[in-house]
Amino acid sequence: MVSHALFMMVGTCVSRVLGLVREVVTAAFFGASAQLDAFNVAYTLANLARQLVAEGALSAAFVPAFTRALAVSRDRALSLARQAMSVLLAVSFLVTILGISGAPLLTFVMAPGFDSSTAILATQLTRWMFPFLILISMAALAMGTLNSLGSFFVPSLAPAFSNLIFIASAPFFVRRFGVLGLAFSVLAGGSLHFLSQWIWGRRIGATLLPERPDFSDPELRRMMALFLPYAAGLSLNQLNPVVSRMLGSFLEEGSISVLNYANRIIQLPLGLFVIAISQAVLPRLSRAQEPGQFASAIGEAMRFALFIVLPATVGLIVIAEPFVHLVFVRGAFGEQAWRATSWALVMSVLGLPGMACSTIVMRGLYALSMPREAFLTTLFSVGGTAVLSLTLMFPMGYGGLALAPSVAFSLSGLLGLYFIRKKIGLSLAVAPAGWLWKNFAALASMSAVLLFYGRLLPYAPSAGILARAGWCAGAVLAGGGTYAAATMLMKFDEWRWIRDAVRK
Repeated sequence: MVSHALFMMVGTCVSRVLGLVREVVTAAFFGASAQLDAFNVAYTLANLARQLVAEGALSAAFVPAFTRALAVSRDRALSLARQAMSVLLAVSFLVTILGISGAPLLTFVMAPGFDSSTAILATQLTRWMFPFLILISMAALAMGTLNSLGSFFVPSLAPAFSNLIFIASAPFFVRRFGVLGLAFSVLAGGSLHFLSQWIWGRRIGATLLPERPDFSDPELRRMMALFLPYAAGLSLNQLNPVVSRMLGSFLEEGSISVLNYANRIIQLPLGLFVIAISQAVLPRLSRAQEPGQFASAIGEAMRFALFIVLPATVGLIVIAEPFVHLVFVRGAFGEQAWRATSWALVMSVLGLPGMACSTIVMRGLYALSMPREAFLTTLFSVGGTAVLSLTLMFPMGYGGLALAPSVAFSLSGLLGLYFIRKKIGLSLAVAPAGWLWKNFAALASMSAVLLFYGRLLPYAPSAGILARAGWCAGAVLAGGGTYAAATMLMKFDEWRWIRDAVRK
């Protein structure tokens, strides 16, 4: 699991860094403006496919079925993948047609506070970007197939290729078509996202071409039976960003853009560590035959995720303002947007450990074929986000909208753990008390070093970009080095896991 996760982390690191560059390019053109608010609403609708399919229902339903078929034969598994491709193409094409037709209603639901001109622009952008659903669905199927065959690196790099195309094409399209050019860049990136994985699959003898579905195939039928309830639950989960943007449309202008900028930064540790580990552990959980094996796999996955995510959480909180300044402040992105994004980032980062655990817990529910419990866990998360958002948005503004899902995700992870424990009849020892205390000591040492670093060498907003980048790199090295040294001295088992995985 750690070995596969490390492969995905390397590829995802490249992808997320390029994702930040992509946001830098976008921010330089549009800042925190009404035009960009319209684009972000439209992109949220089109991008639902990534969370719903690539990181959700398709992996949940397809990977366990493909893994079982692979135990019979490789040909049997690839036939199942090709049948699934035909079904997925038909469904995604139908949803795309419906989405284009219902774009005005979707825009109104997403951002009822928009004025008429911004709403019209968001509707136009939504219609142009909805075919992204087809592209990203095919990319998700290719990723699930490659992961189940033990190939993790190229699928993790595929979003990087997508971001590269966006970065290269956006200046060209924006100069000619304005904000509509961003939609064209999104479609170009989605195309390469799929094609890069399809070409790699062909190279390793796993060519994906549509095949006539055999609906009497028990694995195909089981996959489809699980896909629908998982998709329903994960569709419900996508209400979280909808709630944030809906309520954000009633706050000051630029609030939605601020939340989006903060979300782009938190996607770096979330995708780099959390998604990588959860994707790597799903095939292992699907192969677990005994409750003890399953409990060990999910417990170790959450512990490893916390080992990596906790220092990232503390570090981002301490250096939030300098990091946001380095990444975004240029062009139309001024001081007000800088301070607002920094505050939203701190509120979002507080939920990173809870998001890490809840994501892995959801993979456990999928591997155990528990769609009802997965739906209830998601329902709890969405309901908690809605209630907390309404409670916190007035005293805290967009900061409250950023904090609400952080708390809700953490609580939903505990509910999911309860369902898993009840199913397998064993307790899940995620992190013993001794481990937690030692980790707390390491995090305290890290925080002290970062605070001392900031006082000794204050961040200079007026300095050149190389000096500011050097300051942030120094903070990462100082904080990360302190945490690494402290946990090595205390002989954390996770370092042995990493060492063995690197050797492998």
